[in-house]
Amino acid sequence: MSLSLSYIPGAAVAPTPARTGTARLLLDARRAYRGGPAAVAARQRARLAAQIAYARARSPYYRELYRGLPPQVDDVVLLPVTSKAQLMDRFDDWVTDPRATRDDVEAFVADPTRIGDQFLGDYTVATTSGTTGTRGIFLLDQLPLAVATAMMGRMLAGLVRPVDLVRIAAGGGRIALVTATGGHFASAAAAARLRSSPRRAQRVQAFSVQTPLPELVAQLNAFRPAVLAPYAGTAALLAGEQEAGRLDIHPTLAVLAAEGLPDREYQRIAAAFGAKVGHSYAATECPFLSYSCKEGWLHVNADWAILEPVDADHQPTPPGRRSHTVLLTNLANRVQPILRYDLGDSVLARPDPCPCGNPLPAIRVQGRTADLLSFPSPHGPVTVTPLTLSALLDRIPGIEVFQIIHAGPTTLRLRLLVRTGIDPDQAWQAARGALADLLANSGLDHVEIERADEPPRPSAGGKYRLVQPLALH
Repeated sequence: MSLSLSYIPGAAVAPTPARTGTARLLLDARRAYRGGPAAVAARQRARLAAQIAYARARSPYYRELYRGLPPQVDDVVLLPVTSKAQLMDRFDDWVTDPRATRDDVEAFVADPTRIGDQFLGDYTVATTSGTTGTRGIFLLDQLPLAVATAMMGRMLAGLVRPVDLVRIAAGGGRIALVTATGGHFASAAAAARLRSSPRRAQRVQAFSVQTPLPELVAQLNAFRPAVLAPYAGTAALLAGEQEAGRLDIHPTLAVLAAEGLPDREYQRIAAAFGAKVGHSYAATECPFLSYSCKEGWLHVNADWAILEPVDADHQPTPPGRRSHTVLLTNLANRVQPILRYDLGDSVLARPDPCPCGNPLPAIRVQGRTADLLSFPSPHGPVTVTPLTLSALLDRIPGIEVFQIIHAGPTTLRLRLLVRTGIDPDQAWQAARGALADLLANSGLDHVEIERADEPPRPSAGGKYRLVQPLALH
């Protein structure tokens, strides 16, 4: 399987047709957009019915779960709610390819040399860090990757002009990905696949989010990207370096992922780099979920995904009111059907048409705002992004759930829950050592790391916040 550039946010400047017909998907996405809400809804209903039928036919788990439903279903609210814990617990029955067993996938992701390789020759593997208390392992077949390309094309059509594409080409088309590395994260797997192509390796460079900021600045200055694709929190840090004159790059386009930021931060990032800035709200379970508009709203690609804002009882939340959680249905991925899946995020749906003119549903995410961790140092404040810390601990074997609490100006408190059969003291020493090394490399060797007696604690919504900034205490 070949990964298109658009699988990594910001990389689809010129989408390349994949075997599944990306060009056809791009054309269909344009037609659905121009056809308005009715055209989008028609595609959604047809794809939902097909997805449900496929899941019932190929997945023992869904066949059992849906046995009381009518033979034909095209209304998502008739389906029971699912969760990561339920699906992971029934992994071998959930997948529609009987060759894909959990034991084999676990062995695959345990090998860091396989990052970006195809599992069984057909699937990309992506892991999540367990923000709901359960680590997720997800398989992506070819269709969702092609859909991701098409949806990125849809976003770029509203974001960049032909002159911007000319500027990107004039800048050598160089794309800088600032992402988590060292694990089977979705972005790391895609970056590894892109680097395996000699032609693309010359213009696509992956930079580790864990690199100390001065070193990262030097690397980006040397690379001179035309497209910058960092996590949002990292982009805020880099914008500060650009404003201070230490970073001197001039990307035409910056596309941000992962954490959400206040609107003023997106404006500051755009001004600092003189770049068009787009961002998205997505998940490993659905990498093509939404993209931003000029009004600051996120538009759900509702022809390929269904997002339902609901209350604590999974009943619909009216537009204009913050939801307790949100249910996700991915209409593209067949190997691991995601149907009415409790994503754990809180969203607010816009009650009226968005002024930007986009006919797709508009939302704002209420539960994913990034909080940077700032520590005093002899040379001035040093800031670390939550993802830098969480991605580091996610790679340590045996840790089921962790929480890093910014308990004081120079104190981090670490809560750990380890898997059965793992020595808690050994896991603690490994985690503490990794954090201490990272902090020391950033000039923060004076920051103390405490071991918490209590286990990780979920929020009121049941979701574990992996990194809790000082402002919350």
